Amino acid sequence: MTVLDELYEAVLEGDFDLTPGLTRRGLDAGFDPQTLIDDVMIPAMAEAGRRFEDDVYFVPELLSSGRAITAGLDILRPLFAAGGARRVGRVVIGTVQGDLHDIGKNLVAVMLEGAGFEVIDLGTNVSPAEVVAAIREHRPQLVGLSALLTTTMLSMPSIIEAISSAGLRDDVRVLVGGAPMNEARAKEFGADAFAANANAAVRAALELVGAGPGR
Repeated sequence: MTVLDELYEAVLEGDFDLTPGLTRRGLDAGFDPQTLIDDVMIPAMAEAGRRFEDDVYFVPELLSSGRAITAGLDILRPLFAAGGARRVGRVVIGTVQGDLHDIGKNLVAVMLEGAGFEVIDLGTNVSPAEVVAAIREHRPQLVGLSALLTTTMLSMPSIIEAISSAGLRDDVRVLVGGAPMNEARAKEFGADAFAANANAAVRAALELVGAGPGR
C-alpha cells in the first residue's frame, strides 16, 4: 500500500492521529499539496459523505473523517499561503442568529476547505450585521448559512435582506442548508442554492463559483 493509499484510508476511517504524519510522508515523497488534496483527501471525504448519504456512516463517523481531513489540512495550510496550492474561492459561513448548533456547519466548513475554498467560519448565533461586516472585510464569493431549527431558519431571509440593503448582494452567492430547509424555502428566502448535506454543499459551492465539474 502506497502512502497515498494509506492517507486515503486514514481520512476515510477518521484516523486523525495518523493523518498528519501520512500527509508529511506524502510531501516528503515528492507529492505536491494539490495532489494530496485533489487525488486523496477530497475523494476520501467524498466517499465518507457518500456512505453517510447511504446510511453506512452516521454523524460520528462523518465527524471523525472531518477531523482527519482537518488534521491533514493543518499540515498543508502554510503551503496554501505560500502559493503551494490553488484556491477556488473564499466563503464566509455561519449558523444563523438564535441557533447554537454547529455539527452540520462544521462538516460543511471542513469539506469546503478540503475542496479548495478559503473558509471564514463565523461560528454560531451569527447576526445579519456580522455577516455583512464579514463580507465587507473578506470579500468572499460565497456565503453559507446553516440552521437546525424551524424557528431559527427565519433568520436567513433577514441576513439575505441585510446583505442586499448593504449593496453587497450582487457580490456574493448565498448557499443555505440545515434540517428544516428545502429547495422551496431556499428560493422563498432569496438564496441562490440549497444543500441537504455536506456533500451536496460542496458540489453546490463549486458550481456557484464556477469551479464545478467541466468548468
